[in-house]
Amino acid sequence: MDIAAAMENDPAARSKFEVWLTYSGVKALSHHRLANRLYKMRLKLLARIVSQYSRHRTGIEIHPAAEIAPGVFIDHGMGVVIGETAQVGEGSVIYQGVTLGGTGKQSGKRHPTVGQRCVISAGAKVLGNITIGDCAKVGAGAVVLRDVPAHATVVGVPARVVRIGGSKEGVDLYQDKSDPVRDELCALRERIYAIEEQLKRGDD
Repeated sequence: MDIAAAMENDPAARSKFEVWLTYSGVKALSHHRLANRLYKMRLKLLARIVSQYSRHRTGIEIHPAAEIAPGVFIDHGMGVVIGETAQVGEGSVIYQGVTLGGTGKQSGKRHPTVGQRCVISAGAKVLGNITIGDCAKVGAGAVVLRDVPAHATVVGVPARVVRIGGSKEGVDLYQDKSDPVRDELCALRERIYAIEEQLKRGDD
C-alpha cells in the first residue's frame, strides 16, 4: 500500500519498480514496519538498531513504537522525525522536514495523533499530545500546538485555522499560497477607507 500511495500522490512517480528502488519515504516506512514488529516482540534494542540504520540510509527518523497505518506517503522525507507515541492515519501525506514531536519529558501519550488523509506540509512542527482531524491540512512551516478540526487548514506560528472544508475523499494536495494575515489587513484597510469616506461626507 505504501508504494500505491506514492504512485497516487506523486506525479513524478513513473513505475512501482522505480518507487520501490529509489523513494526514501517508502524505504523508511518499510524499515519502520520491521522495527515496529521487533518492538512489539520486545526486541527493543534490535528495533532501535533497525530504526537508526534507516535514519542513516534515508534521513527519516521514526521511533519503532510509532503507529503508522498502511498507505501513508512520506514525500522526499529528509529531516522527518516521528516520535514514540505518534500515530499517523491511513492515506496521510507527510513532506520533508516535518516533526511529529513531544513538548517535554512527560510519560505516556506525548506525541500527536494524525487522522486519515491529512497533509502535513514541508517544515511543519506538530507538537504534543494533540489530534489532527481527518482530511486536515497543516501549512508549510506551521507550528501546531492545539487540536486541529477535521477538514481544516491551519497555518502560522502558532498555527491557527484559516479555513474549514475541502476534499472528503482522497487527499487534497493543493497548497493554498494566499497569506491570510495579508488578506485580513487588506480587508481592514478597505474598511477604514470606507469609514473615512463616510466621515468626510458627514462633515460636508
